[in-house]
This record gives sequence, structure tokens and C-alpha cells, in this order.
Amino acid sequence: MTRARANLWPALLAGASALIGAALAIGAICADQAWFDRHFLPTFFVTRERLVLGESAARAAAGVIGVVLMLVARPIARHATSAGLARAVAALILAIGVGEGLLHVGRHRAREEDPSQQEPLRRRDPYLGWVFVPSRVGRQTVGGQAIDYAFGPHGDRVADLAHLVDPSRPTILFTGESIMAGFGLPWQQTIPALVGARLHTCTANLAVFGYADDQAYLRLAREAPRFARPTAMVILFSPGLMFRDLDIDRPHLEPGMVWRPADRHWRLGALVGFYIPYRSRRDIDRLVALVRADLQAGVRLAHQRHAAALIVVPQFGMEDPVERALRKRILDDAGFPYVQVKLDPAWRIAGDPHPDARGAQAIAAAVADRLGQALPAR
Repeated sequence: MTRARANLWPALLAGASALIGAALAIGAICADQAWFDRHFLPTFFVTRERLVLGESAARAAAGVIGVVLMLVARPIARHATSAGLARAVAALILAIGVGEGLLHVGRHRAREEDPSQQEPLRRRDPYLGWVFVPSRVGRQTVGGQAIDYAFGPHGDRVADLAHLVDPSRPTILFTGESIMAGFGLPWQQTIPALVGARLHTCTANLAVFGYADDQAYLRLAREAPRFARPTAMVILFSPGLMFRDLDIDRPHLEPGMVWRPADRHWRLGALVGFYIPYRSRRDIDRLVALVRADLQAGVRLAHQRHAAALIVVPQFGMEDPVERALRKRILDDAGFPYVQVKLDPAWRIAGDPHPDARGAQAIAAAVADRLGQALPAR
């Protein structure tokens, strides 16, 4: 009886290895590109070709691991001892506990939050997650070019500290993330500056690196009241940036536009989710509803202030089927005012996936053309 019990756990481990291996192998066969398109979001900073290549590599790796588990690990497991299995399980539990504990040591950053000492400097904000440090100039080298980032007293990017935004004047407000903020671009080449020059009007750049759609809206809603005469509000949106909207390791909005603080309980789980960003169909549907609500709130805010509203959608290269489906579900089905801007894939900063000066110019031209039709003549 004792010997039968001793052989039970190795047999169970061998069976589990066989089942897991078979599941991985079958999954690798069944998980075609259509399956990946249903469960993995596109990303603005990675081309469709590279994304498909990475998914194919992951599929092949899963198949190889499955075969190894069935043909190699299963026979080995049958000869393991109960004492050895107990030590292995204890070591695994200890490793998980130590790993989780180490991830809680020191100052935690959200997934999209850059280090606080990386230029341009950011500081923690309990409501938004992080904002640029105000009233200072930071320098960063991007693509071999030194870029100066100047920020006014409210953390909005300005030409320099001697030329701040006058909130009493008619002003177009811009919100979004690093593309709108002008990552790697001098002030005069940023989208808000170019639009202002084309339309001969003041602009305010409220965008912050790494923001999701809900953060962009929350910042717009917080800053808009200090502008006496906003004439338009421009919101950047891309299906390839929606993956940020499911992050809860920062202050965020939940369904019903309910604000919640950061949830940072299980950091190992967040780490696994970063490398394996699988999303169920329910997750995708929830995400679509969340983003649509964020954009609807931004458009509503503009109309409440008697300002024009415009959503700008930059698109590098051809729009793939997943991006197109998300854009239509979120923007077209809701009837939002938006302009999609096609960008040459070559219009990227050297060594970086952000749009370069040519890309910013194309986006600014499209925004200025649309706003020029909506704004009163000056």
C-alpha cells in the first residue's frame, strides 16, 4: 500500500505532463492567425509584419514545448520520487513568493510609466498617475538629436519658459500621449505647434508620455476649466494604443466612468500579462466600451464649452483588419468626429517608432484642414 502511494504522485505528474504537452501541441495547431487576431491587440509601435512573425514564433515554441513535455518530461516524471516532487513543489512555491516579494521592494512604476529621473522628468500624480514636472526644461537625445522639452507651470509643453500659454485667449486644446506631446521633436515640429501656426491661433499641449485614453480624458477635463475660451479640443486615438486602457496598475476609469486608484496587488501576474497579452472576447468587448466612453466624454466636454471636437487617428502604412474593425466599432458606430491620417512607414524617428517631423506635419495638416472648416474665421 505504501509503495502504491509512493508511485501515485509520479504517475500523476507524468499524466499532467502528457496532458499539458498535448494541450500545447493541439493549441499550436489550432491557433491560426485568425485566433491571434481575435485575442491579441495590435500595437502602434510594432508593424503588422513583425507582430505576425512574433505570433508565429510563439506558436512554434508552444508546439515544441508540448512535444518535449509528452516525449521527454513524461517518462522522466514517472521515475521521480515523492520526496523529490515535494521538494520541487516547495521550491516552486518559495520562488513565487520570493519573486512577488522582490517586485514589491522599492518604488513601483506602472507599465507605461517611465523612470522618474528619465528626461523629460515626470512626477507622481494621485489622480492621473504621472505628469510632467512643471516649470522646467529637460533635454533628451533622440535619434542622435538633442531635444529640449519645456513645460509651463501646469505641466503643459510650451515653446520655452518665456512663452507660456495665455489661458485668456482663444485656444485649441490637445490631449493624448507621446505622439501628441511630440516625443523626439522640437517644439516647433510638434502637432499642436504646427496646427497653431497654420490656423494662426493659440494651442495648449496637454499630452503626457505613456497615457491611455482614460488618462488623456481625465487630464483634459482637469485642465480645460482654466482656459477661458477653448475653441476646439483635439484628442489622439489609435487602435494600436488601446492595450494601455486595460492597465489597472495606475489610476484608471472603470465602466460608468468610475475613477479607481491603482491596483498593484499581484505584480507577477502583471509581469506575465505583459509578455503574454492574451485577451478574451469579453475583455475586448469591455475595452471597446471603455474607450468609446472615454472619447464620448471628451467630445461632450468640448461641446459643453462650445468648442469643436476632433479625434485624430494616425495610421502607419495600411490599416490591418483588426485595426479597421476596432476603429469602426469605436468611432464609426458612435458617429464621432474624426480624421484618419495615413503615414508613410518611413516617417519614423531614426531608431524609434514615433512619427518624425514629416509624420507630425501630415497629422497637423489634416487636423488644421478639419478645424479650419469648423472654427469661425479670424
